[in-house]
Amino acid sequence: MILTGILLAVLGLGLIGWFVGRGRARLLYHGRGSMHSMPPYHGWHVALWIVVPALLVWAAWSAIQPGLVEGALMADPVAAALPADTMHRSAILAEAHVLASDPGASVFDTEAQELAVPLRALQVRFGVIGALLVAIVAFAGGAYALTRVKARFEARTQVERAVMGVLLFASLVAILTTFGIVASLVFEAGVFFRQVSPIAFLTGTHWSPGNAIGTDIDGNFGAVPLFWGTIYIGAIIAMLVAIPLGLMSAIYLTQYASRSLRKWLKPILEILAGIPTVVYGYFAALTVAPLVRNFAATLGMENPSTESALAAGLVMGVMIIPFVSSMADDALAAVPRSMSDGSLALGATRSETIKKVLLPAALPGIVAGVMLAISRAIGETMIVVMAAGAAARLSANPFASMTTVTFQIVQMLTGDQEFNSPKTLSAFALGLILFLVTLVLNIIALRVVKRFREAYE
Repeated sequence: MILTGILLAVLGLGLIGWFVGRGRARLLYHGRGSMHSMPPYHGWHVALWIVVPALLVWAAWSAIQPGLVEGALMADPVAAALPADTMHRSAILAEAHVLASDPGASVFDTEAQELAVPLRALQVRFGVIGALLVAIVAFAGGAYALTRVKARFEARTQVERAVMGVLLFASLVAILTTFGIVASLVFEAGVFFRQVSPIAFLTGTHWSPGNAIGTDIDGNFGAVPLFWGTIYIGAIIAMLVAIPLGLMSAIYLTQYASRSLRKWLKPILEILAGIPTVVYGYFAALTVAPLVRNFAATLGMENPSTESALAAGLVMGVMIIPFVSSMADDALAAVPRSMSDGSLALGATRSETIKKVLLPAALPGIVAGVMLAISRAIGETMIVVMAAGAAARLSANPFASMTTVTFQIVQMLTGDQEFNSPKTLSAFALGLILFLVTLVLNIIALRVVKRFREAYE
């Protein structure tokens, strides 16, 4: 709580520094050309010298304060009564931290109640020390920056360099995060493949990690049924729904709808992309799945399951309609108007112009949208968890329950699992394969989009 107050105080001091720096620079401004940088840049320079060093100290103190508090607490006489067992001691300390932040919380160990009082006092003490350090650094930085407010000082250059550094840092964070994700997947998948044959994993047709005991491990980690379920639900059934509806909605919005109608229909259509996937999952499990089961019963199937690939695929297809529609809309709108006008001038009807001129010309953009939609669909989790089932089977029956890669990843990593067991590590292998598939689909989509953009630029 104290550190959060420090952060707000630093931002407030930065705002004050901006006004002070700008006001001092205004006293030096006597018309165009009298200063190298305008007064607002001097204000930003002062604010940056207040906020950035103070935030760095604040972050560093936030990192080291828990260790300092823990060390001081262990030196307290009350901590001498803690048990020697590491696990028991850690549990007591965890409860003491809970009591220190919430005195009304209930705990099991009485030792935690005794530790909570000195722990709270130490947190306040070190929080005050951190606040003083941050305040000293903030005032020192602001004072130094104010001494540099001069007519010839290049405040604009300094501020722009700082902004460039922030942008570079943001880019590096994104890039390093991607590398970190890939590295963690590759490392854990490597541990898994040291215990299970990659060939058996990629070509086997029996998936039963719970029975993977002894020497017959490879035979229970055949992931082909998972890959088939993912493709069947996300790339076949969902696309049979999303491509026609998305493409036809894009054609109507770009070629037939009036401007006022398009202004209302397009945002309403794109609302589908903003609905949380768990809501789609509820809709699939409670509404669509029973309808699919009843339909299967009318076709003569005995004891049809509520969980089915068709129910999950239908709802998933509705979910990704905006992806297909938006890309197709942009692709159709990018086709030069002269092409459609020329077709109409030659006597072709509007429908003939759409089929023989607009769609072929916009095909690369439409294909790119479909590829992006497929990559989105095969990575979906909540809908398949709630509506598709957990059975790993190779079947073309849309009314049968199936499982997907994402469902198994969730199942392998939740619950009371041993992290170093092949069953748990298989989630990382599945995640790596899913990552590679979506990466390839995105690369293909970007290549197609690049080709599309070059066609009319």
